[in-house]
Order: sequence, then structure tokens, then C-alpha cells
Amino acid sequence: MKAQTTRRKRCLYYLFLGMVSAFFVLPILLVLMNSLKGKLYISATPFAFPNKETFVGLQNYAVGLAKVHFYRAAVYSFFITIGSVLLIVLFCSMCAWIITRIRAWWCDVIYFVLVASMVIPFQMTMFPLTKLADSFGLTSLAGMCVIYLGMGSTTATFMFSGFVKGIPIEMEEAAMIDGANPAKSFAYITFPVLKPITITVAIINSMWIWNDYLLPTLVLDIKKYRTIPMAIQYFRGGYGRVELAPMMACIIIAIIPIIILYMTCQKYIIEGVVAGAVKG
Repeated sequence: MKAQTTRRKRCLYYLFLGMVSAFFVLPILLVLMNSLKGKLYISATPFAFPNKETFVGLQNYAVGLAKVHFYRAAVYSFFITIGSVLLIVLFCSMCAWIITRIRAWWCDVIYFVLVASMVIPFQMTMFPLTKLADSFGLTSLAGMCVIYLGMGSTTATFMFSGFVKGIPIEMEEAAMIDGANPAKSFAYITFPVLKPITITVAIINSMWIWNDYLLPTLVLDIKKYRTIPMAIQYFRGGYGRVELAPMMACIIIAIIPIIILYMTCQKYIIEGVVAGAVKG
């Protein structure tokens, strides 16, 4: 009797997980289906699978890639995403290590200021941020990496700090006894141990930066630089006209890198988040 009850609970559990998974997968499947249809059939039969009449192959993908200079936008997005994530991981891990290991009042102040700033909505800072970006010449691709470092440092430092607190300090003391300075101790002892939380921080920030539309639109010169989200918006014409077919094709291409990154490193995400929360 107990075995049957356990089996029923397991079936209900898997059924619930299947419904949740379908809730997230179906929109992507819907976009993929319509990216293979002719534009006249997307509005007429949006939920139907492509057939001999509606299927146009990769025509929408070719049109979409050429019309908005998608390859150039992809280069800009890759540069900003990779550069920003590298800066966030490097500087935030070092900052978390310093404010965790040094027992001083100013370290506590820095930590609580970073934590408090997490509750400030972006809408309150976006216009002052735009003014500062213009004043300091941060309207380039490299400038966007610096801005994303500032915007993403709060959460990243908080997550790194929670993980660093669980690393025994005796490991670093042993390295210093062997002649390692603090920089070498961090690089060769502490940072390799931070691998789970480092990958977690990298994936979370990669998804945010890669898909971000508002901040690049506010800061970058849209005539010179267009990231992928900015380029996709150019399929929206005047008077509410939207070129759905090439837009959906470009959306599918845009989400492929993030899906590959997530599927490759997914085992580290929960491990890093749970470890950082428990050790913090």
C-alpha cells in the first residue's frame, strides 16, 4: 500500500514538472514553428504546424539575417556580453574575497551598501546613468562593459561573499606560510574553489546582458551600434506593422547561444546558488 502511494506521488510530481516544463517550452516551440512559415500564414494559423502549403524553409532566416545586419549585431552582443561577464567575475570575486577576509568596519559598510543597492529599481537610475555615460565617454562597446560591471556588481558580490565565507581560511594561511602573497593566494587557492559560484554568476549575467534591450538603447549610439535585441526591434515598422516571419527567425537564432551555454553548465547553477546560500 505504501509503495502504491509513493508511486502515485511520484507520478503526480512528474506530471506537475511536465506541465511546468511545457509552460516554458511551448512559447519557444511556437516561435520556431512560425519562423518556418510564410508571413501570410503566421497570423492566419499561428498554432498549426508547418505543412507543404505554409512551409518556406530557411527563407525567413536568410531575409532576417540580411535585413538588420544580424552578423554585425551578433559581434557587438558577443563583445559586450563576454567582456562584461569577465569584468564582473574578476572584480566581484576579488571584492567579495577582500570584504569577507578583512575584519574591518569599512568592509562591512561596503558589503551593506552593496546589499542595500540591490533594492533600488533600474528605472530610478537609468536617466542619471545616461547622463554619466555621456559625460565620461562610456557610449562605446567598451563603455557598456564598464556600465554592466557597475550594474551587476551588487548581486555578484553578494553571491561570491556567501561562498567565500564557507572556504576555510587555513588554506590561504598555509599558502602564505609557503611564501605566497595575497594575490597568489587568491589566484591559486581561493579562485579555483569558487568554480561553482563563478559559473553560476557568469550564466546569470550572460542571460541578462545578452537579452538586455533597454540599457544599450539608452547608452549606445543606435546609428553606430546595434546589439541583437536592438536589431530585432527594427522589424517593427510604422503604423504598427511588424514583419513577424523574419523577426521570429532572428529570435530563434538569438536564443541558441544562451541555450547552449545553459545546457553545458546547468549542473553548476543549482550547486552554486545552494552552496552560496548555505555557506553564507
